[in-house]
Amino acid sequence: MKLTTEELLAKARKPAQDAMKLHPFYRGKVEITPKCAIRNVNDFAIWYTPGVAEPCKDIHKNPEQVFIHTNKANMVAVVSDGTRVLGLGDIGPEAALPVMEGKAILFKYLGGVDAFPICLDTKDPDELIKTVLLLQPSFGGVNLEDISQPKCFYILDTLRKKARIPVWHDDQQGTAAVTLAGLINALKIVGKAMDQVRVTMIGAGAASIAITRVLIAAGVTPGNIIMADTKGTLHPGRRELKDTYKEKWHFCQVTNKDGVVGGVPEAMKGADVCISLSKPGPDTIKKGWVEGMARDAVLFVCANPIPEIWPWEAKEAGARIVATGRSDFPNQVNNSLGFPGIFRGTLDVMATTITDEMCIAAAKELARCAEDIGMSEEYLIPTMDEWEVFPREAVAVGLKAIEQGVARVKQSRDELYEKATRIIKRAREETALLMKEGLIPMPKDV
Repeated sequence: MKLTTEELLAKARKPAQDAMKLHPFYRGKVEITPKCAIRNVNDFAIWYTPGVAEPCKDIHKNPEQVFIHTNKANMVAVVSDGTRVLGLGDIGPEAALPVMEGKAILFKYLGGVDAFPICLDTKDPDELIKTVLLLQPSFGGVNLEDISQPKCFYILDTLRKKARIPVWHDDQQGTAAVTLAGLINALKIVGKAMDQVRVTMIGAGAASIAITRVLIAAGVTPGNIIMADTKGTLHPGRRELKDTYKEKWHFCQVTNKDGVVGGVPEAMKGADVCISLSKPGPDTIKKGWVEGMARDAVLFVCANPIPEIWPWEAKEAGARIVATGRSDFPNQVNNSLGFPGIFRGTLDVMATTITDEMCIAAAKELARCAEDIGMSEEYLIPTMDEWEVFPREAVAVGLKAIEQGVARVKQSRDELYEKATRIIKRAREETALLMKEGLIPMPKDV
């Protein structure tokens, strides 16, 4: 039964209402627990002084042994300055902490990755870069989160060059990987080739720019892409961007081969695919604009909490496939399908970086998972509760890292799958056990 607009809005508000009850109930979402046996207090002589001196000396002689003697190989820092939090904007590092804790539990439950939230009291990109570089000895990887643009591009690009450990920005690379996975299957359904389709990108923020970069790497013809920001389409005439926004200016040069000038309606006209990460709707995208798209149009409207156009309105206007960012509609484009498995695979081979090719490998495996389960117009990509997807994704990423020569450890497909499955199952079973035993108390009124 189709819900009314009022019912949909009420449903969208419910998680926020519950969050205000459960966050103070638990006083946070993550904590540190031992992973080693503590049979009695005598074991502290092994885990701490004097026994701990021996692994310390071993690491001093051979720094790579830190991955063997410590949890570094499974530890990720979730780093933010709180300048672009979800749909909230610049709310500061303290207010960003609940989001980073939430990210940490997704890392653990879905990918078996031990993630630690680190919110920094600076807006200076160079200070943030310096801090991440100083943190490297303690972590196997870094997930940048909720950092405003355009500095987020500078921070990521600099850290990918300078860091000895993989650094990734989920708002860029994670969104791009999951979006590509959905697009791969959408194009299979409508029978259109990746290098032939005309793609409109509505919004030119961090996510849109990263998606565009990855789409091109995956085979979309650059000239067939039209991007639009709040000032209109990107084209060589947008010279105001040349000195102020080098990422947008780059795409002014390489996309929009026909030189389309105008706004969103002009950008969408005749498009096979429209991917929108812009202002929440409804009615940000008009039905008439969808009607002007090509036959069997594919529409990704990913604003939250309300997509730019309601899915049923988009279909009434002629879109064949519609994806959103919401879990209560079909085809949710959700970063949580990407980063846990991608980091799992990255950490399992101790990769030194996360390349675009590793993201594309993850996207292709996500698409294959949905195809194996039963791909359809309302099931483009898996959902978070299909946990078997994450080990498969991890294997694809690990094998690509090995192929590209950025992995410290080389293992077979079977070895990587067994390792990822074991670690992810342990994380899920540990949480279930703690709940069963009452060590994680169950809320009574939510």
